[in-house]
Amino acid sequence: MVKHIVSFKLNGTPEQRLAVASAFKEALLKLPLVIEPLQSMEVGINQNPNEDWDVVLTAVVPTMSDVDIYAKHPAHVAAAALLAGHKEARACVDYEF
Repeated sequence: MVKHIVSFKLNGTPEQRLAVASAFKEALLKLPLVIEPLQSMEVGINQNPNEDWDVVLTAVVPTMSDVDIYAKHPAHVAAAALLAGHKEARACVDYEF
């Protein structure tokens, strides 16, 4: 099994960042229903104003090659497009467990 963990730092006002993060979260949580190897999806929106990162996702897939299938799936591409123009930084870790 592989955990795919990604954090995003967004730009804009706190209200704009929250709106974008909320729309992104809503789209991501639908993905396990349409992307076959995606076994689970958890999305958290930062609630600590003293921290710089806005949203984190944890996806679970069976293999490292499934991370690529997930990333290229049209539903994931559409969800990721919600961050267009709002993404300041991205950090990712993929690991087997």
